Amino acid sequence: MTALLARWPVRLGLGLLAPVLLIIWWQAQSSQHAVTFAPPAQVVAAFEALVESGDLLRDALATLSRAFTGLAIGAPLGVATGIAMGIWKPADRVLSPLLNALRQVPMIGWLPLMGLWFGVGEGTELIVVSMSAFFPSMLNSHAGVAQVERRYLEVGGILRFGTFQRIRFILLPAALPLILTGITQALAFAWIATLATELLTGAGSGLGVAMQMAQVQQRLDVMLVVISVTAALGFLINQLFRRLRQHLLRWQASA
Repeated sequence: MTALLARWPVRLGLGLLAPVLLIIWWQAQSSQHAVTFAPPAQVVAAFEALVESGDLLRDALATLSRAFTGLAIGAPLGVATGIAMGIWKPADRVLSPLLNALRQVPMIGWLPLMGLWFGVGEGTELIVVSMSAFFPSMLNSHAGVAQVERRYLEVGGILRFGTFQRIRFILLPAALPLILTGITQALAFAWIATLATELLTGAGSGLGVAMQMAQVQQRLDVMLVVISVTAALGFLINQLFRRLRQHLLRWQASA
């Protein structure tokens, strides 16, 4: 049975089972509740129209750009801060109380304050998305460095490694699994924060803005298209980064 389930046609069929059942249920509900359930055919037609107009591609690219820009800003800062806190105890004692207090505030909770300081626009959205990526990267990097076994550091002492040699050859390789876990979480938080800020600010273009406009216009078919595209993009990004993580940790048997 296990060997049968491992075959890709069987895995593909099982993976498609739930979506097919959902579409059947969806079609049945739309025939009974036309106001609250747009028929699948209407959603497909809306998808084709959005693709032909270029609006869907424009919004998807805008959201992807914001998410990855925020990730590119927040994740490296989080990794660097976490490593610094894990290596130097004074930095940990100074920064840890403040950062642990700030991370208790939901990232969307910073949006009104950032809006007052910087105005409602691209800059505010990027700050919130970057903050969303910063904290999981920082926490996991700190934990990864702090949990490095002492015997590895003792080997570095025997080899007379300097600070940067210890970081490069001992701390980073040993902490890499947790660092990558933090970046994976940062990617998910950045994606969610991007859509949330777009929904709340309604500034510029993006999938969140498209959802908001569809709600205002009561276009359920367009809303379902945008939600489906958002889910598909999020799943694809997660799978691609998962493959990248497996490649980077291929030296680990359990990676």
